Amino acid sequence: MMDLNKLYSSQRTGNENPTNTNDPRSEYQRDFDRIIFSSAFRRLQNKTQVFPLPGSVFVHNRLTHSLEVASVGRSLGTLIGKKIVENYNNQLSDISKNFYEHELKNVIAAACLCHDIGNPAFGHSGEDAISSFFVENENELKKYFLDNEKEWQDLKNFEGNANSIRVLTHNQKGKMKGGLRLTYSTLSAIAKYPCESTGIDKSSIQRKKFGFFQSEKEIFTKIAKETGMRKTNDEPIVYSRHPFVWIVEAADDICYNIIDLEDAHRIGIIDHEICKNILYELVECLNTDISEQDTIKTNLKEIEDENDKISYLRSKAINALIMRSVEYYIHNLTNILGGTLNESIFNLIKNDCKKLNEITEFSLKNIYNHRKVVEIENAGYNVMHELLSLFIFPILKDKQERTQREKKALELVPKSFIDDNSNASNYQKVISIIDFISGMTDNYATELYKRIKGIKIGMNL
Repeated sequence: MMDLNKLYSSQRTGNENPTNTNDPRSEYQRDFDRIIFSSAFRRLQNKTQVFPLPGSVFVHNRLTHSLEVASVGRSLGTLIGKKIVENYNNQLSDISKNFYEHELKNVIAAACLCHDIGNPAFGHSGEDAISSFFVENENELKKYFLDNEKEWQDLKNFEGNANSIRVLTHNQKGKMKGGLRLTYSTLSAIAKYPCESTGIDKSSIQRKKFGFFQSEKEIFTKIAKETGMRKTNDEPIVYSRHPFVWIVEAADDICYNIIDLEDAHRIGIIDHEICKNILYELVECLNTDISEQDTIKTNLKEIEDENDKISYLRSKAINALIMRSVEYYIHNLTNILGGTLNESIFNLIKNDCKKLNEITEFSLKNIYNHRKVVEIENAGYNVMHELLSLFIFPILKDKQERTQREKKALELVPKSFIDDNSNASNYQKVISIIDFISGMTDNYATELYKRIKGIKIGMNL
């Protein structure tokens, strides 16, 4: 059983002995600000959420999605923190009471802000492209990784969640030690799958994917130990999820399940009346207060703009889901601390409100598998695959064996992403190239693809 008094730590990566400062912000507020001002976070503004490169109609990208998840996460952290203090008052130290009442919301907001920071361009098709590249080229590439199966599994199962830990903690060449130097609390709160790639187990919600690359195994182990995570297996390394992860996950689930509907409505993929009825029925299912339902009906009649009607219902649905999430989290906290919960908070709510299942099924059929969405996802997949082919094969060859074409290709990669010295392992060389490619925005990746394929030729300084 994890201890509520040992789940948080202000220790930072790359800064083992932090000095006292006169900064009026708390350590966890500083995390939020560091993420906001980071270049990795800014790049999310041009990375796909669901609708890639939508043109003139503005819909959510990874950055706006992350900001909204952080907003929902802050609300969840505030309410859950107060409930923990109320329900576990006798078990908490004074320092812990202060943390849960005043700081948990800041940890959750910061974690929500960076939960997708490791996702490559083109959404999940970008992740799939990276994994599939190594699977499809296994006969040619695996010989470079025969001495370490775990490193090969990292590449074959590339995962945005694991990459987030790398982006936030990696000592990139020429830059400050410790990455963004976030607190261990914030980093533990994004570790959705706290195991290494050889520990994947599809039957467990905590191990459906993996949470850290071999390159970050040492720092992840430190984070887990410092924040009270329970180790359940030594080989492969597996931990129980940190209790804060469930809150971040709930915030993410709430946002994308509801806001993807709003985006689909805004760009005309789904009919207004259908969208309005789906959201209204959901609010009705989640909120049994008759007077509140009457108020919502009255307000809807007064709103004439169709987009505004959907926005109003979206806000009501999110608020209702926040309140339900707090209720289910506190009710299941013993199982969460014991590492025995095997279902997300959002899915627990689904079990009681079947309308959420209808939304999931409707979105899968009418939004995520819409022809235009699938077309652009395929295009993004091909772009990423081509870029990987251009850089991965040359970086694994000895310098003397590279063709002139391969040498020219590697000159396109910034020096900070080339780990080409004699001491670097093949894994280090490849994962540095993946750092470069996964960090690209949709537009940058597409533009580079056009130029290397000869689709677009000319100077563009």
